[in-house]
Parts: sequence; C-alpha cells; structure tokens
Amino acid sequence: MDIRHLQYFLEVARSKSFTKAAQALHITQPTISKMIKSIEAELGVVLFDRSGKQVELTDAGQVIFSQAQPIVSSFEHLSAELGDLMNLKRGHLRIGLPPMVGASFFPRVIGSFHEKYPDVTIQLVEDGAKKVEADVENGTLDLGVVVLPTKGEIFHHFSFVNEKLRLLVHPSHPLAGRSRVSLPELSGESFILFREDFALHDRILAECIRAGFGPRVVYESSQWDFISEMVAANLGIALLPETICRELDEERVCTLRLVDPEIPWHLAVIWHKDRYLSFAAREWLRFTRDLLSRNRGDEA
Repeated sequence: MDIRHLQYFLEVARSKSFTKAAQALHITQPTISKMIKSIEAELGVVLFDRSGKQVELTDAGQVIFSQAQPIVSSFEHLSAELGDLMNLKRGHLRIGLPPMVGASFFPRVIGSFHEKYPDVTIQLVEDGAKKVEADVENGTLDLGVVVLPTKGEIFHHFSFVNEKLRLLVHPSHPLAGRSRVSLPELSGESFILFREDFALHDRILAECIRAGFGPRVVYESSQWDFISEMVAANLGIALLPETICRELDEERVCTLRLVDPEIPWHLAVIWHKDRYLSFAAREWLRFTRDLLSRNRGDEA
C-alpha cells in the first residue's frame, strides 16, 4: 500500500461512491475498485459496505479513514513545500563575507537576487576570510567568499576577482611621490594590518618575511576604512586591494604600485564538495556567477 492507495480510499469515503471518486480523480471506476480491493486484501478487512445506494465505511474503514487523513494531508503539504523549494518560492541561505568584500561587490548581487526571489531569506555573516573558510568547512555556512588559494580537496570554488595589493602612505611620506615601491623598501615602516583572522594578515606577513624582514605592526583592524583613516592620520602604512584603493580620497592618502613582489588578491566563492546544496544555494551560485562575470565584461 502506498500514498496513492490512501488518496483513492479517502476520495471514495468522502464521496460515498466509486463512480464519483473515479470522476474526481480522473481515473476509471474499475481502476479505483481494484485499488480498494487490493487494500482490503492486504489488510484482511472490508473497508466499505457496498449493500446500499451509497457505499459506507465499515468499522474497520472508519479506523483507516481517521488514520489516513493526517497521513495524506502531511504528504500533500510536504509535496507543496518541496515544490516551493524547487521553484525557489522559499529557502534560506547562510553566506559568509569578509567586510571589504561585502561592501564592494555584493550589495547589487544580493539586491538583484532578492528582487527575483523575494521569499528566499539570506543571512549574511561578516568575518575574516579564514573564519569564513572554517565555517563553510564545518557546515555553519552554506557558502562563503575567501581569498585564494583555498583547500581544493575540500571546496569547489569559482573566482570573480583577480587584483593586486597597493601601498597606502600619507601624502607627506617620503615615498608619496613615487609611482612604484618594492616590498623590501618597507622594512623600516610601521604597518597597519588586518586582524589575524583575515587572510591578508598572513599573506602580507609571509611576503615581508620572504622579502627579508619582519614587519613592525603597530595597529590591526577588521575594517578597511578604519585602516585607511589611520594612514590618513599618518600613523603608518598599509597594503589594500585595488578595489578598495579606488574608493579612497587621493588628497588624504596616496596609493602606489607595489612590486618585487606583487601581492595578489584573488577572491572566490567556495562551497563544500561533500555537503548537500539546497535549491536556493545552487540558484544563488548560478545567479551570482552570471552577474559577476557580466560585470567584469562591462568593466572590460
């Protein structure tokens, strides 16, 4: 016996007629009669008294009727909810974004997605890329934005930004008049960095050490705008992505090309290879990849 048997049984019980039930279900009367007989044979009871003008439930039929109604109702509700999910009429997403990434790239994406799918809710969690990566790995987040490289054995990803870091100095700084500066030249400077839970923190420290010096870090922050303001106050130098540098006031902060080496800033959306992705998450990935790639094409 399956859910279809119960649906046919309930329709006969409500209409008190095999003919009317067959019409309502758009099947033939012999089909529904055969279905009811198969239920009776399986359970070893008679469900309907067929002796009158209308069929009536027997005592066994009453028991089945009372139990079948909530079962069929729950199944139909389940089917409706699954239909809503598959058609993206509902859903919930948990997305991790580093602060400067969210402000620079995703307001338009999220706004456009919400306009198309207003009943899909999005929970945004702002954290450093290292924390975002850890939370996607442990399942706290569905998706996240990180700085590449990432763990290829654990995550799928698609890249959407390929930039480099630039040097920020105060306009009065001796390097301010230069167009480019090599990293070893910064060995005596006071650095303002992102906090340790940000991927750029480790990336900058590693490159400095590779260039032959350990940077003197005077301040750490989680906010790129606070970092740039610290540089504008002449409290140190900083390294920030090109996207962020385009937002800065050139009269208050000078941005220079960093060379020898250049430090890449490659961003990607990641999701776990071995976890189920909801319909909403899959559509968000498709939608976001398409919109960001079109934006890159427009800028080119």
